[in-house]
Amino acid sequence: MKIILLVILKAVLIFLFLLIGILVLSYRSDLDAEGLVNKYSDEYSHFLEIDSVRVHVKVKGEGEPIFLIHGSFSSLHTWEAWEKELSPYFMTISMDLPGHGLTGPDPKMRYGIEDYASLVFKIADQLGIGEFHVAGNSMGGGVALKMASDQPDRILTLNLIDSSGANLRLDQDKKNKTPQNNSSVALIFKIANHPILNKLMLKCTPEFVFKLNLKQVYYDDSKIREDQVRRYYELMRREGNRKATLNRLTTRKPYQVEFSQINMPVLIMWGAQDQWIPLSQGEKLASMIPDSILKVFDQAGHVPMEEIPTKSVAEYLSFLGIQMDVDYLSPPKFFSYAY
Repeated sequence: MKIILLVILKAVLIFLFLLIGILVLSYRSDLDAEGLVNKYSDEYSHFLEIDSVRVHVKVKGEGEPIFLIHGSFSSLHTWEAWEKELSPYFMTISMDLPGHGLTGPDPKMRYGIEDYASLVFKIADQLGIGEFHVAGNSMGGGVALKMASDQPDRILTLNLIDSSGANLRLDQDKKNKTPQNNSSVALIFKIANHPILNKLMLKCTPEFVFKLNLKQVYYDDSKIREDQVRRYYELMRREGNRKATLNRLTTRKPYQVEFSQINMPVLIMWGAQDQWIPLSQGEKLASMIPDSILKVFDQAGHVPMEEIPTKSVAEYLSFLGIQMDVDYLSPPKFFSYAY
């Protein structure tokens, strides 16, 4: 009996030593904000002071403005390929939402969809922009949806890309229920909501987790670049972003969308292979927004603007009235900005 107990004790000690070793090897300190600004900002970057938060905003091109809103765990860099194609015809404005990218945390922890929608309107106000187009991916789609509901007179067109928001309830008796979506099945969401693992995530954040995360959101993971993984990884380690992420995911705020207010042209784009928010959610959104257009990409996952940028931006430009020649050999033909 004593021998058995000794064997068990030895096994437990080995396990604990291995666990401690893994934690030590996984430890990652925060990264200095200014160092990341030098690395990941460019000549189009601006930092706007809005409600005591220094918001990283990128403005590119001229013409009618388009606000581009990223999703969870992402940054404005997710729109780089789209900005390149849109900016010859439009002014693109992208931003790192608080708790993301170079913006960093909000001291007042305003990380809800309603908070973000209000922030984007304030960015527009500070830039002197009245009316504009808006496109959003995933959580950013939920933000765009909320904006179109709250101030429809300011939104020229709405583009929802693999967007949250389909499970919002229209009936008023459920208005206090926190909306849920299928993105909760993602690995990083599970970690963030685990009472022990989420504490470890504040300091132990190995880079391979971000590669696994990208493999979930891409259909063709051969398109994932190492510099892309590194950027996602380093921006999450920006001072305060990991703590902000946990605060955002563990204290989700309910919000309401009045779908009857959405009267502008609406394009819904979806990757058929989306593992985070399935196509059925896009179909549901299309049924909830009369006269909306649903475009499905068979060979794409959760982030079509990253995975198939040329094909997806061509569809968006077409929706806005611009025919883009995907072979880049002929000049594009301008028709009108929207249907």
